Amino acid sequence: MTTSGEQTRVHAFRDDALGDHDAVGLARAIRRGEVSAAEAARDAAARVRAVESRLNAVQVHIDVPAHGSGAAGAFAGVPTFVKDNTDYQGLPTGHGSVAFAPRAARRHAPFARQFLSTGVTVLGKTRLPEFGFSPTTEYEDAEPVRNPWHTGHSAGGSSGGSAALVAAGAVPIAHANDGGGSIRIPAAACGLVGLKPTRGRVVANAQSRQLPLDIVTDGVVSRSVRDSAAFLAAAERHWRNPKLPPVGLVEGPSERRLRIGLVLDSPNGVRSDDVTREAVAETARRLEGLGHTVEPVELSIDPSFTQDFLTYWGLLSFLVGVTGRRLGTDFDRRRMDGLSRGLREEYVRDWRRTPGVIRRLKRTREPYAAAFRGLDLVLSPVLAHTTPPIGHLSPAVPYATLIGRILAYVAFTPVNNVVGTPSISVPAARTTPDGLPVGVMFSGRPGAERTLLELAFELEADRPFPSLRDA
Repeated sequence: MTTSGEQTRVHAFRDDALGDHDAVGLARAIRRGEVSAAEAARDAAARVRAVESRLNAVQVHIDVPAHGSGAAGAFAGVPTFVKDNTDYQGLPTGHGSVAFAPRAARRHAPFARQFLSTGVTVLGKTRLPEFGFSPTTEYEDAEPVRNPWHTGHSAGGSSGGSAALVAAGAVPIAHANDGGGSIRIPAAACGLVGLKPTRGRVVANAQSRQLPLDIVTDGVVSRSVRDSAAFLAAAERHWRNPKLPPVGLVEGPSERRLRIGLVLDSPNGVRSDDVTREAVAETARRLEGLGHTVEPVELSIDPSFTQDFLTYWGLLSFLVGVTGRRLGTDFDRRRMDGLSRGLREEYVRDWRRTPGVIRRLKRTREPYAAAFRGLDLVLSPVLAHTTPPIGHLSPAVPYATLIGRILAYVAFTPVNNVVGTPSISVPAARTTPDGLPVGVMFSGRPGAERTLLELAFELEADRPFPSLRDA
């Protein structure tokens, strides 16, 4: 742990069974007999204990680690955590909410089974904001999840607990999911790789598959591109969607040079801040230096997109309030936090717009596809400004102020959730003046995960991503 003025960095890297390994490296060491899965689990648990009092990232610990079903899987023996909005047999699923008392899940969610098929060893569950609605993992009456790069700042959301543990070196990889940016936002905030797969690439998310528009996709956050690539290949071996082209195992850059569109300001009209713009512009210059073609492009989506997405977001909160007793008989929607209540109340005022909202959101795929004519990928910011301090996006902030701040921050990521296209956040080459990572985002057409991973591999090889171990 290092402290400079009000800045505190927290990490758990040390000379133990985990060492500096990413998940692929640790799994290889376990296969070779250099360390055992039991040693890796023990040392990961010790690392978690060393940082948890400062990060507040863990919701539930497992006293006896649970080994995955894939003994020969890509990540056999690698310690990890599952996000606490996904059922894991025997553990409560709390969804980050105090509106009910969670009960132990009777069975694994479909994605939990897919994740376990990779061979991971589950140590527990990570924290998220209430029902995953917020881009920061903060609460009205509990300690927030803190960013290990700077504990005075947000770790992002909604997969903030997972991102904090991975960035701090407590585990090399962790489960995350993304319904509006919730893989990519914490990846950007914590200096990680965060791939949101194409809709349908992994098994359907248990919470969203029956919604009129499925916007949630599961995945992981990791410290290396090869970990995200290995996860996707391993998940595909458990189940592959025949409607999508297979990805297979991506192991490095491609020789193919790409045409990449450049977007600096968001479709909702929010101008990205200077630090973020420079990180994206510098990445564009690096790409051109590597032989790719980068050209400005405009994503001309419906001007109502932001309000429509906000209405749909409100619908989700409304549905939680209506169906909450399925989570626990003591569920009381009055105990939901300020963001959840505000979203629900705003939706109730505008519920008659719902059919038009869903129709327009589904049509977003048309201008999105038009923007890609002649292009392979699009480069943009992940977020409109750098990672905010704790409290800026707290659910205790009055709703009218809070929702304005959220919309000025989460201005790029939701389009991919609505259209169902893949998108990846990778760390920019430099950190902010106060030592925080900045993420840049690449987006593609449906099924373009291989291209995204190949380009991410190339950027990582060109200039290694900043690490807390070296910061």
